[in-house]
This record gives sequence, C-alpha cells and structure tokens, in this order.
Amino acid sequence: MRFGITLPIAGVDGDLRKALEYAVLAEKAGWDGVFIEDYVYFGPGKSPVFDPWITMAGVAARTEKIRMGITVTPLARRRPWMVAKQAATLDHLSGGRLIVGVGVGASEDRSFAAFGDPADIKVRAEMTDEALDVILGLWTGREFSHRGKYYQVNDVAMLPKPVNGSRVTLWIGGGWPRKSVIARAAKGDGACCFKVTDKGMDMLNPDDVRAMKATFASNPAFDIVVGGTTPGDKPAKARAQVAPLAEAGATWWSEFGSPKTLRRRIEQGPPRA
Repeated sequence: MRFGITLPIAGVDGDLRKALEYAVLAEKAGWDGVFIEDYVYFGPGKSPVFDPWITMAGVAARTEKIRMGITVTPLARRRPWMVAKQAATLDHLSGGRLIVGVGVGASEDRSFAAFGDPADIKVRAEMTDEALDVILGLWTGREFSHRGKYYQVNDVAMLPKPVNGSRVTLWIGGGWPRKSVIARAAKGDGACCFKVTDKGMDMLNPDDVRAMKATFASNPAFDIVVGGTTPGDKPAKARAQVAPLAEAGATWWSEFGSPKTLRRRIEQGPPRA
C-alpha cells in the first residue's frame, strides 16, 4: 500500500504557498503522494478556493519523487480537450508523476448551478462518460475524431503524448457499487470511490475492497484507493486501522486532516507497516 496526503484546496489558512510547503514536507517525511480536490466555489462567505491544476504545477516544480493527483475533477464543467492538454503538460512537468482522477462531481457542489453548468446528475454522468472517451482518444497522440451528444472533435492529433505512453494514470471517482461507476472505472487505472449507503455515503471497508478487487481482477495493476484519518501520534493504532484494507487489496491510502493539525500529521509520516 502507498500513502498520500490530501492538501486543502483552500490553502493553509488561505495561504497557497504554505500548502506547497506541505507538499515538500510530505515528500521528505516519506509519503508517496499528495492529492487535492477540484472545486471552483464553495458559496458566499466560505473559504477561498484555488485552482488544483495550477496548484499541482507548483507541487511538480518543488518536488522530485512524490506522486501528485487531482481527486477528482468533475469533467462536466471542464472541456475534455483542455483537461487532456493540461494533464499531458503537467505529466511532462512532473516527469510522469501525475495521477488524474475524474468523476461526475459531488451532488452538493454549488458551483455547477452558480455558473450555469449542468446541475442534473444524470446529464453530468453522460457528459463525464463522453468526455472520458475524448480524453483517452486525444492522449494516444494519433489522429482522433469524435461526434457525440456533447462534444465534437475533428481530426486532431494532440501532442505531446503523456510521458508513460498513451495515457496519464487515470483514477475514476464515484459511488461504489453503482453500475455506472463500475463501467466508468473499467476504462481507468484505478478507482477512488466512496461507499453508497441508505444514509448517504461512507468509507470503503475491507469487504468492499475485496469486491472491488474481484470486479477488476482482469487488471492486476488496478489501483484501489481508500481514505480516512489515522492517529499519527499512535502509529501502532494507525497501522492496525489501515492493515485490513491493505490485506483486502487496497493499494493507496489517502489521509485527510484538518488544516490546523495537517503539518504535524505530515511530519509524523504515513502509517506504513
């Protein structure tokens, strides 16, 4: 299992440069990845929201080994050819360390309606599936055309290709075990999902991970991403928390934390066995 830290998209106390310092600190402390969410607007009177792509460019420029991921970009509010171009560029800037997570976006994300983007989840899901096909086609570097309901591409060979071949590492976000999410994830290299329950959503448990591993058994390299909060001051307890998930087949742990305690948690290091 590899271990990542999720950085606040609002910066640390509203300071984006401090968040970049935390990414450098995470690399030094032995974490394997840094992740950031993709929002545009939280609502009036809320925290500042920085652009995740520009933020990750800063991370790429200031680090050398650590993986970096956007988890996740709601494709329905971004042009797929721009996502393909930005991702390929950031992949080159980072030396192939980029992970791009994509999904429909949170149902409570107010920025869709605020800017006139489609707020209907079904429409956003359709756009996401079509946009994903466009991105994968453009990443090949070969001449590509697409005639769809939402997007048109006319004989484009987009260069440069991603560093590691025909695609940037691609994770799919969404609710497990929704059939639409499973079908979408089959196009990617991993899944960073939450569990759908009668009460809303929850973290994945070891049984969910085993079911996911079986579903994507045809791809042994498929990443299964889980997350939560571990007690950095109690390393044995932290390891005991993540061990059942790793044994079930999870390949990444994404650590979430409060901005007030995030620096200390990074310094304490990952709950590695």
